[in-house]
Amino acid sequence: MTVVPRRVMIVDDEAPARSRMRDLLADVNAELPVVVAGEAANGRDALNIAEAGGVDVALLDVRMPGMDGIEVARHLQQLARPPAVIFTTAYDAYAIQAFELHVVDYLLKPIKASRLQEALSRVAQSPALNPETLRGMQQAPRACLSVAERGRVHLIPVEDILFLRAELKYITVRTVAREYLIEESLTQLEQEFAERFVRVHRNCLVARAAIRGFERVGAESGEGPWQVVLAGLEERMPVSRRQQHIVREFAR
Repeated sequence: MTVVPRRVMIVDDEAPARSRMRDLLADVNAELPVVVAGEAANGRDALNIAEAGGVDVALLDVRMPGMDGIEVARHLQQLARPPAVIFTTAYDAYAIQAFELHVVDYLLKPIKASRLQEALSRVAQSPALNPETLRGMQQAPRACLSVAERGRVHLIPVEDILFLRAELKYITVRTVAREYLIEESLTQLEQEFAERFVRVHRNCLVARAAIRGFERVGAESGEGPWQVVLAGLEERMPVSRRQQHIVREFAR
């Protein structure tokens, strides 16, 4: 019976590490048929390769500049058929603890062929990665949020976001160019991006850097509720009574 080889994507920002992984995959090929489905030096390229299809397993380096491996794995989960994920990492006590705590497979560098073969052998029986599991493993805030659109993963740079507003079970993400709908928790987003966003209403966070001022509704009387003026946006975001202190803080 012909065995269909697993299609493996290698993701590592260091070229020697990718070359080493190619050699290791060649070493295990006799026992466990595999083929390299693509290589990427960064998260965006990895997503492009995965979107094109034909990737069964992603070997993701944890520490990469810009977008680390945990974040890449979170974005990959937006795909209709996300690849299985095996993380690779140099020794990092926190990372190892996180992987073992969440029962996520990882390969410790320098990687041995026998360990790679073991991980690839059992990946088909491993449960799909849970978004909450990945969120719990994330050490630093993400560089991007993501949403699936027409079979592709659209990345939304966090630095481009003007506000995040909860509406029913979705979050509206607004940039100057357009809006997106994502399924995340506003409270968790507030915790993750505490330095970048400030809550102005129970259902809304706005980007601190985008705030250009505040104005009152019914300015004639000078007693109406406050609204936030955001750069590049005509829409004004209401400030709740509970968050009135924001107006004073930004007026300093």
